[in-house]
Amino acid sequence: MERATAWATAAPRRVVAIAVLVMIAAAIFGVPAAGSLSAAGFQDPNAESTLASRTLAEALGRSDAPLIVTVTHADSTDAAREAGLDVVTRARQDPNVADVQSAWTSPTPALTAEDGRTGLVIVAFRGSEDDAPGYASALADDIEATVVPRHEDVQILAGGPAMVLSQITSQTLRDVLIMEAIAVPLSFLVLVWVFKGLLVAAIPIAVAGLTIAASMAVLRLISMVTDVSIFALNLTTALGLALAIDYTLLIISRFRDEVAAGAPRDAALHTTMRTAGRTVVFSALTVALSMVTMVLFPMHFLKSFAYAGVATVALCALAALVVTPAAIVLLGPRLLSRSRHAATTPTEQRFWYRWTKLVTRRALPVGVAAAALLVAAGLPFAGVKWGLPDDRVLPTTTSAHRVGDILRDQFPAMESTVTVVVPDAAGLPAAELDRYATQASQIADVSLVTGPTGVFASGRKVSDNPDPAARDPDIAVISVGSTAPVSSPASERQLDDLRAVPTPADRPVQVTGSAQINRDTVDSITERLPAVLIAIAVITFLLLFLLTGSVVLPLKAVLLNVLSLTAAFGALVWIFQDGHLGAFGTTPTGTLVINMPVLLFCIAFGLSMDYEVFLIARIREYWLRSGRTRADNDESVALGLAHTGRVVTAAALIMSISFSALIAAQVSFMRMFGLGLTLAVLVDATLVRMVLLPVLMQMMGRWNWWAPAPLARLHQRIEARVTHS
Repeated sequence: MERATAWATAAPRRVVAIAVLVMIAAAIFGVPAAGSLSAAGFQDPNAESTLASRTLAEALGRSDAPLIVTVTHADSTDAAREAGLDVVTRARQDPNVADVQSAWTSPTPALTAEDGRTGLVIVAFRGSEDDAPGYASALADDIEATVVPRHEDVQILAGGPAMVLSQITSQTLRDVLIMEAIAVPLSFLVLVWVFKGLLVAAIPIAVAGLTIAASMAVLRLISMVTDVSIFALNLTTALGLALAIDYTLLIISRFRDEVAAGAPRDAALHTTMRTAGRTVVFSALTVALSMVTMVLFPMHFLKSFAYAGVATVALCALAALVVTPAAIVLLGPRLLSRSRHAATTPTEQRFWYRWTKLVTRRALPVGVAAAALLVAAGLPFAGVKWGLPDDRVLPTTTSAHRVGDILRDQFPAMESTVTVVVPDAAGLPAAELDRYATQASQIADVSLVTGPTGVFASGRKVSDNPDPAARDPDIAVISVGSTAPVSSPASERQLDDLRAVPTPADRPVQVTGSAQINRDTVDSITERLPAVLIAIAVITFLLLFLLTGSVVLPLKAVLLNVLSLTAAFGALVWIFQDGHLGAFGTTPTGTLVINMPVLLFCIAFGLSMDYEVFLIARIREYWLRSGRTRADNDESVALGLAHTGRVVTAAALIMSISFSALIAAQVSFMRMFGLGLTLAVLVDATLVRMVLLPVLMQMMGRWNWWAPAPLARLHQRIEARVTHS
């Protein structure tokens, strides 16, 4: 810290100028990153369902993300037919289209609604899933411009998986701009209130701008070698703003503390960077290492947040540690001229000192009440049901969502179809395919089974018309239409029963479809979740041990962090799964997107440690200066909160502003993510850090700082070596 501070302050103008140039260059390179990011990546790429989809895509030469166009006329089936055929003609003229099926050109009865007023056009594209959204958007625009004007009395809507991905991408880009428009001005106003000056308040915003631009440049570089989710942009913006302000606020506040205590400005800056700078490093390490555990999951969605999180946190810490001291030197007296610093008030009269003494005098009842409140808030999480995102994550006004509603209402078998792929069907007897389809059609909640030889229902063949999608001689495709809702117990039983049916000629099969994809994804995450939780706990323990020399405080931190997150998780289930409070303007599906709680846990756990490090580091300073008695422990806790309570409160307020701006997102699971992080930050910075932490530290007394003798000696050697170097 001493060397870094000396370098940053030797030529502050040069440091600031370099930072500005880096920000401009990073923005020029990084802003176009959105064009190379993907809205997909929620599934395990190695799961059976994904492999089955890949087999189909490769064998049939098409993406597994089709465009589905609904054509509806309230009165005239002839008008709907004419419009539908025009859509088919337009689609077949598109060079990116591999295959087109429709209610008017295909023998499959499932493409026409029971009332006959709505028909479907299903367009399969060439290329991969990543290509499909762009192709679908272009074709939908073409249909909107050429077909729709000729059939004004017919409702023509574009949806399906490809359109969902396309509209999610465009909506996410708009959401990022809206989030920045909300978060930046509000954060700046809070900073003006905290620092009592416009110029000083601009420093954290500038550091945040540098961090966000550099992080986007890193994401673009990563996207050149692997898939990166477009939703990582939301995290980069929100986390970059929040942590840059947090770290800069901590450094400037500590600098003002030192100057107010009578230290010369140069000495105050060096002390600040040696103490607050060290805290920033530990905080950044904790947050980054909590997020990096998401690379243990195979989904590109979660991996992308690990990439974005680690890059953003590292760049935040670097920018704060280099740019902030340079800015402090440049501003000089102006940084302090308008400050009404709390140091002019005796410590014993400060709010957070008196608050800490108040809660610790009644430690047991206060602690039990706070813990009971958090546990009660987390109870709804016991009823969580996992799922994957579909068109309902989009606003109800989007065409993809409207098409999804039509499919669920009039074509329920389309949504929950289970597709069985026989990848090696060469020479497979037709009788074996018939036998398999016949047995599959007898499973509960199966409506129709469509395969290469015909259509089956209730244990008998009802049609000899082959499935147009299963004409490849090397593979066989059997579509099992289901009336069981995806993620329901009936759907799970149906998958088990289908697995129990002997495969055609004992050939290996691969199963895909919404229900199987959902099951594979849930299984993939739950299998790896224990390893991720253990990794986070070990990382937290080691870093807090290095910071404090105690083995008790790290265990307490893990316990409090888990307790604080229960309230956020319970709220997510109660609101977004169960639909209370109007589901915050989203469409409840009866499930939570399984990736989101995992993402929320990894990020919120790290951010909770951010405030833990802020508080514990300052408390430890007072503890080391004291006689280290039980009374000294209680006084150190009160003094630590007295000097950091205001900073933590302001930092939590600003961080909650950054994350609450995500609630404005029109993609529902990002709205859920924003609310979850906001609740986690607010609960952690208030009820946990300002109530439970001082209560537990008061109850444990000197045991807070205990470690086995060998570990205590190890910590002393490490600390001495770091200090000496």
